[in-house]
Amino acid sequence: MSSDLVIQVEQLSKHYRLGIINHGTLYRDLQSWWARYRGHPDPNSAIGGWGPQLARVQGDLFHALDDLSFKVRRGEILGVIGGNGAGKSTLLKILSRITAPTAGEVRLKGRVASLLEVGTGFHPELTGRENIFLNGAILGMSRSEIGSKFDEIVEFAEIDQFVDTPVKRYSSGMYVRLAFSVAAHLESDILLVDEVLAVGDISFQKKCIGKMEAVGSSGRTILFVSHNMASVQNLCTRALVLKDGHVDFDGDVRDGIHHYYSFFESSNGNNLDGAKRSGDGRARIIDLWFCDGNGKRLSMLRSGETTYLNIEVEPRSEKLRNLHLAAGITTLRDEGLILLSTEISGFNIDDLAMTKTFSCEIKRFPIRIGHYSMNLFLSVNGIVADYVIDAFRFQVEDADFYGTGRLPNEGYPHFLCDYTWKYG
Repeated sequence: MSSDLVIQVEQLSKHYRLGIINHGTLYRDLQSWWARYRGHPDPNSAIGGWGPQLARVQGDLFHALDDLSFKVRRGEILGVIGGNGAGKSTLLKILSRITAPTAGEVRLKGRVASLLEVGTGFHPELTGRENIFLNGAILGMSRSEIGSKFDEIVEFAEIDQFVDTPVKRYSSGMYVRLAFSVAAHLESDILLVDEVLAVGDISFQKKCIGKMEAVGSSGRTILFVSHNMASVQNLCTRALVLKDGHVDFDGDVRDGIHHYYSFFESSNGNNLDGAKRSGDGRARIIDLWFCDGNGKRLSMLRSGETTYLNIEVEPRSEKLRNLHLAAGITTLRDEGLILLSTEISGFNIDDLAMTKTFSCEIKRFPIRIGHYSMNLFLSVNGIVADYVIDAFRFQVEDADFYGTGRLPNEGYPHFLCDYTWKYG
């Protein structure tokens, strides 16, 4: 391994054995068994639906990573991108030594700090202060080294008043802020960051991107997994595109993003089975679709036409109360365009005792030609029940939005505003 190489991955593979049921509750075990008995996808599988990933199943093994090789040099910021189920999170777990590879070799030079799922690396019974020192000790830092960074970590995480509170009482936002601050400020040589930053608010996400830029400029190495292509393009010096568990592209960031987009030109539609999900599972979004005023499902939307978004929600616990449902429409770069929220619009979902479909009318659909994605959010009594990233992809074609027979030129913004000019 040459002196400037800090990560070397050679012929790496990771296989998971299918058919082992242990979801932590009898209800979910029975649900998985019944789905398999009927020949349906396991609704609780971390692998997701059978769909296109079925080709990666050989016998009773699922190939999450397959003969993957790449190298990373000191000071590089590598953006790891790919569709849901491509193997991105599995790769970072292996690099973090959370899980072992089935085959292949990984060589790392220096201390490794990682920020993966919320909850990884912290002991819930310990306070924020104690977890900071615990994480530093795991990295091999002395108590005095950690102490010299302590105030900076707490200030960045914005948890001054709660630093001596057990982290099990932190909100998800507080947890992520502290976890990122610890990973970024302690003296690691390699920083691994997964999609977990999506949990934080917008201002903190920008703050994190700025900190990672500073970390990269200091000569440390970063592997950044994200669906936010704008962040990848602005932050990273190189892109690694994964597809079906192998490297499909390795090179220039802009070219890598274009390569990633090419995967989805013919993949519009519902992606709930394969999408990345989080939440406590008390209720689950099981279907969504667009339709017109006559109830006809739409395969393509037209700007300026009235459209209905339908979301089907299934309770998986006792009668639920005080639900909040939201859909966020984004570009494929994960740039937010529209938020359709029951809470903000004043539509109250007081209880949910059986599966229901909620319909949102969008008058004069205000987005112009292009490919778009949708993230979904469902909470019960303020606690996330189901959060789905990239749940649905769809295409919009331009129509005569203004009734003038004229269309906006290519390169104009995505959003169409309903406006009228007149003499003042």
